[in-house]
Amino acid sequence: MTEPVTPATAAPPNIRELVITLFELGREITSVLNLDQLLQKIPQLIARITKFQAFAVYLLDPRGEELSIAYAVGYPDDVVWTLRVKVGQGLVGTAVAEGLPLLVNDVHADPRYVEAVPGSNAELVVPLRRKGRVIGALNLLSDTKGQFTEIDEMLLRQFGAHVAVAIENARLFEHEREYTSTLETLSEIGREFGAILNLDELLTRIANLARRVIDYRTFGILLVNDRTGELEIKVAMRYGDKIKMPHVKLGEGLVGYAALHKVPVNVPDVSADPRYIKVVDATRSELVIPLMLKDRCIGVFDLESPELDAFSKRHIDILTLLASQAAVAIENARLYETIRSNEVRLEKEIRFAQRVQAALLPVELPKRIRHVDVAARLEPARGLGGDFYDFLAPEPNSLVVAVGDVSGKGVPAALYSAFAGELIRSRTFRRRYAPERFTPSGVLLSSNVILHERQLEEYYCTLCYALFDMKRRVVTMANSGLPYPIRCSGDVVKQVEIAGVPLGLFAGTTYDEISYDLAPGDVYVFCSDGVFDANNARGQEFGLERTLQIVKDMHQQPAREIVNSIFSAVQDFRGDTPPNDDMTAVAVRITA
Repeated sequence: MTEPVTPATAAPPNIRELVITLFELGREITSVLNLDQLLQKIPQLIARITKFQAFAVYLLDPRGEELSIAYAVGYPDDVVWTLRVKVGQGLVGTAVAEGLPLLVNDVHADPRYVEAVPGSNAELVVPLRRKGRVIGALNLLSDTKGQFTEIDEMLLRQFGAHVAVAIENARLFEHEREYTSTLETLSEIGREFGAILNLDELLTRIANLARRVIDYRTFGILLVNDRTGELEIKVAMRYGDKIKMPHVKLGEGLVGYAALHKVPVNVPDVSADPRYIKVVDATRSELVIPLMLKDRCIGVFDLESPELDAFSKRHIDILTLLASQAAVAIENARLYETIRSNEVRLEKEIRFAQRVQAALLPVELPKRIRHVDVAARLEPARGLGGDFYDFLAPEPNSLVVAVGDVSGKGVPAALYSAFAGELIRSRTFRRRYAPERFTPSGVLLSSNVILHERQLEEYYCTLCYALFDMKRRVVTMANSGLPYPIRCSGDVVKQVEIAGVPLGLFAGTTYDEISYDLAPGDVYVFCSDGVFDANNARGQEFGLERTLQIVKDMHQQPAREIVNSIFSAVQDFRGDTPPNDDMTAVAVRITA
């Protein structure tokens, strides 16, 4: 009778084929950048080089103290979700602690064995090492004693090196993607901040929106009272509920220190810091971020956690960006509150300012401009807005169309837009004497220098400047951050992708130009971001695609109908939702 073949007496495997297979597996596993997909693929690939009944990938926690199952096959569900293995515990913990593979073909004879899958008799553990440190382990289980061989161990060890690289790459990719998403979220939050001018509403909204970028336990916003020299709590949230916090003098406690010295303060263990003032029970770590406006601290964000060392450099970087946006929004809200507190006295002046702002906008084309049809429409989100436009004729047979959008809302934005608009006009008409200098890009460059010299960092202006030369039949454009203009020529409708830094932010900025030949029927549409960002009751945005479709459908109609169609579509889309930003649209149609 023939004896059954065991791993010890089995025919030796073809090493060359195994090496080739291992090479292919390594190349395949390192090509996966999604961590979830990567973890699911690992057991499928291991099955091509050895047999097993159960499999798990264990990963170390950030502190390197405990292992949990990231993905498993053949394990009971409750074990996958609840099992935690300390480094040095069981066969898996021992392999991770020693950094060496463990091959145990009779687990019940090994006192270190901890049962996770009933019926297991053999176990093979390979640590996952990356750059000299262990990040986790691969664990294979079999119900057959003597299942695994030294060759299995060697192959799994080599494959584990590829897996460790793949996991690290996937984590880096995921981190970069998450960071990019966070920056986009911060940009969205910044725009929302700018639309809220009621201080109490703004502060509550800041606390709620902050949760989109950091999952806090306790969050407070304290603002400096310049008269008393104290930090006064304005919003304090704990797990979504409001709590009470005391006033703190500048320089006292962690929040007072951060406000006085204008630096972030991150304390991993508050019990070891003598500056800490206990307010919330069970607080173990605290992070304080100053709200800076230019070189002035107007308050702080205060975050507390019941966990030790809960906050990282990433949290500091993200919250510092959020704090800079919040500081500008808070200052704007304060300015607006000051205006509102004198509402009766200012009401007449504001109405007059509206008339002045409207009077500064052109009502018709400059005389003697032929073969072009132009229309414009501006609707501020509130009484006064930061959008503006102008039509200018610096030379015979030429038309300049300028569309601008100033950051912020209300009176400050209106004043800034009036100044910016006059700056554009004066630079445009200098073209008569120095046409080579005051090209579209030259006008933006000159205006940027002057706006930056005014040192109004919290304000800036996005503007698109287009020069239509009707004699040479060409249009030349430059842009400083306004949404890309739309060009319709023939059957092609698309945006003109010309970017630029907003005016007033940085000295020495230069701007690109782009030119197109003009043909009868060509249409150019310029919109501020209030058109694309208009929200309906469900929080959806009107967007680019709807705008492009309107231009495509209406490009043979007069410019006035194109503009009115855009505004009508936005209004229908928005319904009863109030506008969240100023809206401006200008259409230029070449008629001959």
